Amino acid sequence: MKRLLPFLFLTACSTINKGPRFDARSDSPAAVASPDFESTAAKEPMNPEWLQKPTKAYTLGPGDKIELEILGETGTRTETFVTPDSKIYFDLLPGIDVAGKSTQQLQKELEAQLIKFYKQPQVAVTLREAVSQRVWVLGRLNAPGIYSIKQPMRVLDAVSQAGGLFTSRFTGTTEELADLKHSFMIRGGRTLPVDFEKLIREGDMSQNIYLEPNDYLYLPSSLTNEVYVLGAGMEPRPIGFMNEMNLMSALGRGLGLRPEADLKNVSIIRGSLTDPKIATVNALEIMNGKAANLRLEPGDIIYVPGQGSVSPGGLAREAVNTFTRLVAANEGSNAGAPGASSVGVNINIGGSN
Repeated sequence: MKRLLPFLFLTACSTINKGPRFDARSDSPAAVASPDFESTAAKEPMNPEWLQKPTKAYTLGPGDKIELEILGETGTRTETFVTPDSKIYFDLLPGIDVAGKSTQQLQKELEAQLIKFYKQPQVAVTLREAVSQRVWVLGRLNAPGIYSIKQPMRVLDAVSQAGGLFTSRFTGTTEELADLKHSFMIRGGRTLPVDFEKLIREGDMSQNIYLEPNDYLYLPSSLTNEVYVLGAGMEPRPIGFMNEMNLMSALGRGLGLRPEADLKNVSIIRGSLTDPKIATVNALEIMNGKAANLRLEPGDIIYVPGQGSVSPGGLAREAVNTFTRLVAANEGSNAGAPGASSVGVNINIGGSN
């Protein structure tokens, strides 16, 4: 399988009967051109409910530290942690399952259980440390990491808690080094339409949505020079950008294509992840010397669909979703914290929905 792409190149070269011969090393305008991009389908709208402050009480989970006391009973005050299997142990009671319960619900359950041993027990439950509900805030920030949600938190709150955007202090400028056009947010394996450029640079508060546990925010470095080859490839991967990089050299540096790869409808996605532009090209014609090779830019996403895939607008969305899931999986793994899989990353390399 890994030799499929070189085989296609050799087959194409051996069957050329007419048309200009393609030379990947040539920089002449006849050999390398710029893609013609068009706007994709209307982007997903922002859900107004995401801007509403959560009203649901904090629910307990593994690692949370709580203080318990039976009022009026000397020596019953204690601090304990929720165990990895979401249980607590208190006084004479066996393990109590607290998963998804608020402190108020736990209080009522403890009182109902302790009535076997005490007359009308009144239990005080106090949350001392909240660690089970977390968000991932990674990338070009001063203090990237995994942060607990101890109170309602919005996107800007998370960025601020992570120390704000990393700036070029050593050059004496305040230039932000985060690539806001390619920044993204994932919730439950789905990329949400948060426009970080509008939010941070333009102050558009309609993008400042409230976060939920396990939300994933990533603000990549603007200094990263990579293109991504995704879709029906043997392995989706970033490729270091080289001067005058073109479509054929990017495909050639990949790890081969799957049998269902549709080379007649390869997409190049460029621009903001929330409003990307797309160019759909016939890579087979380029391989056969019947069309000009196409010049790439850093940050481009090359998406090779499977046979019978979706419309161009749908391809752009699928490419962006695959890109964000791939980056999230890599960066989440590098963060090295327990529960990395909770981001909900699922890489689809088959090239179809």
